[in-house]
Amino acid sequence: MENTNRPQQNKFGQWIKTSITARMLMVGFLVIILLVPLSYINSLITERSLRQQDVVSEINDKWGNNVLVYGPILKVPYKTHSETKTYNETTKTYLTETKTQINYAYIFPENLSSAVEASSKTLKRGNFESAVFTTNMNFNGAFTKPVLEQKGIKEEDIEWDKLKIIIKTSNLKGIKNEMSIKVNNSTYPFETNFNENPNIHISYLDELESGFLTDLDFIKSEKASFNFIITFNGSKDIQIIPIGKTTTLQMTSNWADPSFIGNFLPNDETKEITKDGFKADWKVIHINRAFSQQYLDNIPNLNEFAFGTKFMVMVDEYQKSERSAKYGFLVIGLTFLVFFLIQTMSKINIHPFQYLMIGLALTMFYTLLVSISEHSNFLKAYWIAGISVIVLITLYAKSILKTFKFPLFIGLSLTALYTFIYVIIQLENYALLVGSIGLFIILAIVMFVSRKIDWTNG
Repeated sequence: MENTNRPQQNKFGQWIKTSITARMLMVGFLVIILLVPLSYINSLITERSLRQQDVVSEINDKWGNNVLVYGPILKVPYKTHSETKTYNETTKTYLTETKTQINYAYIFPENLSSAVEASSKTLKRGNFESAVFTTNMNFNGAFTKPVLEQKGIKEEDIEWDKLKIIIKTSNLKGIKNEMSIKVNNSTYPFETNFNENPNIHISYLDELESGFLTDLDFIKSEKASFNFIITFNGSKDIQIIPIGKTTTLQMTSNWADPSFIGNFLPNDETKEITKDGFKADWKVIHINRAFSQQYLDNIPNLNEFAFGTKFMVMVDEYQKSERSAKYGFLVIGLTFLVFFLIQTMSKINIHPFQYLMIGLALTMFYTLLVSISEHSNFLKAYWIAGISVIVLITLYAKSILKTFKFPLFIGLSLTALYTFIYVIIQLENYALLVGSIGLFIILAIVMFVSRKIDWTNG
């Protein structure tokens, strides 16, 4: 029986060595096997990216979070009267009792103008960093005398001597100056108005409230001009809500990669973005947004109408590494294809173990990339990892193929492939287009090279 099995085993081994179909199946199987370490590498990149997000959130929380300013809003107290009747059994008459309650009307300014200057920088903790800024926001505008008769409120019920101004913000912790507002010729300091809200949600804003406005010129002149300045330490974005009947915003910063967000975009004619920063101007009139200038009893949540600028990191190191790792299957597959074509056309035998070593070397590129990029910039990490892997595979190919021509071709092919992938990673708008064209060219080259192979000998 030993003599019977031995020829069958030799025949099977010979088929593995000489059959194109067998080699294709073997190479395909190894590519699938190498998807396992690639998946672990992707998980590692995700884990490190989440760790970075945690560190960035911690830095931002201590420095200052996003900046949203909702105000100033004139808070007008007014009296409401209610009558209750009680029947008196003794006198057989009804006793009428009048109760007076204080409610509030909230009046938005006639015009609101804001000039914002933001100076950005990076804060580091270990291998991670976060982009933060310090912004100086200068607000000017004017209130007109409230006319509340249309709301059913009589002039004599308004308590003009108890007017206040409130400002709501998302970043109370980040304020770095003593807050006060100048109304006409008088200055009023702000204090935190703790408003216990059991239904706190993401859009909840903290509130600052001024003292009583004692400047009676407001009532006489029918108009009150105001001015106040807020200095914030913040991160992520700067936004305001356009509560003025006419609202303008001018923003300048040294941040080179702004993303304009919210319901309103800046004027294209005046917008400037350079490598040294940006400048943008907005103008919003009351007809552009769907809310009123006056509200009774409560201030509405108008966060959805906010607009401003996000201080955006275009593509951070982990995003680039993750995008690079997504091409791992392509790199391994094309590299194995090059070796397969060389093996088929030159009749040089390459053992499956040697394919496996080449595949593992290709996967090592991504671990090198992630680890080096945490201590350097992505470009330097990419080329260090790429050159290391290309040199390693080229020298290994030299020991396998016993010639200089094929290893040199493999080294040049890998260099072109890694360069191609790096270009795609850097592109934003044209990544899909360039990638599709590149893959089409690669397919055309493979078809051209493999046209003379006798596939019938399988």
